[in-house]
Amino acid sequence: MQLQAALQAFLVQLEADGRSPHTIGQYRRHGTAFADWLLTTAETTDIAAITPELIARFFAAAETRTSCRGTTKKATSLNAMRTSIRCLLGHLHDAGLLPTNPARLLRRARCATPPPRALHADEQKRLLDVLAAATGPADERDRVLIEILLGTGIRIGSAVALDVSDIDFEHGEIALRTTKNNRPSVVALPRVLGSRLQAWLGDRAHGPVFLAEGRRISVRHAQRRIGSWLAQAGISGRSAHSLRHSYATALLARTGDLRLVQAAMCHASIVSTTIYAQVDRARLRAAVGA
Repeated sequence: MQLQAALQAFLVQLEADGRSPHTIGQYRRHGTAFADWLLTTAETTDIAAITPELIARFFAAAETRTSCRGTTKKATSLNAMRTSIRCLLGHLHDAGLLPTNPARLLRRARCATPPPRALHADEQKRLLDVLAAATGPADERDRVLIEILLGTGIRIGSAVALDVSDIDFEHGEIALRTTKNNRPSVVALPRVLGSRLQAWLGDRAHGPVFLAEGRRISVRHAQRRIGSWLAQAGISGRSAHSLRHSYATALLARTGDLRLVQAAMCHASIVSTTIYAQVDRARLRAAVGA
């Protein structure tokens, strides 16, 4: 059996298991990269020819370790690829298509969890100042979207999936129906932000909150727009997800309550929240008089 056909069967299984499109897309990219490498190096993509040695050579290859931009891939990116290949070949073994799992010797590299890439207070001000000076309906939509992300900490995918009916202005709550791991949640909506959002929506009582050319804005388009605003504000190395990190970091700094931050971020496990418990560098500098 050829790896390309086996990969397609694996992706169908992932879809049947209810895995997210993002996860399925990542497995597809990594599996295709492995198949392409096998074809050029071993001149075959027959799964019977895959051995632990071939897998080791793939991950040691320069082309595997180099990104499309020509830079060295991060250890976390290579770990994600290792996980994809292990799961793919493990599935083929469990399905009876391989007598043994050739990825059984593959291990993830040990690497520390990187600190959250949050925006500092001055960066948030610069971003909002740039947005305040912009004009036009699309710019105003972006401003409200960014304020929602900064003021509630919800993910970009949850924000663009919002309908007007999901917002309870009376009780200051937003119902999230599109979330990570398909776990519906409710987050608090600050009063000031609620008034701002209500004024912007006007008499709209139903339909998507955020529109682009009359249709619900896509996650990709929203990410590109936010990336453009960050660049205009002179902020590099940040993304739409950095706004979520900014909210969590600020909330923990104000309250010192990790459990509260866990609830606000809708984390299933507090382990996910502990990345925000790293020492605040500004507080460290102040404490040592730097």
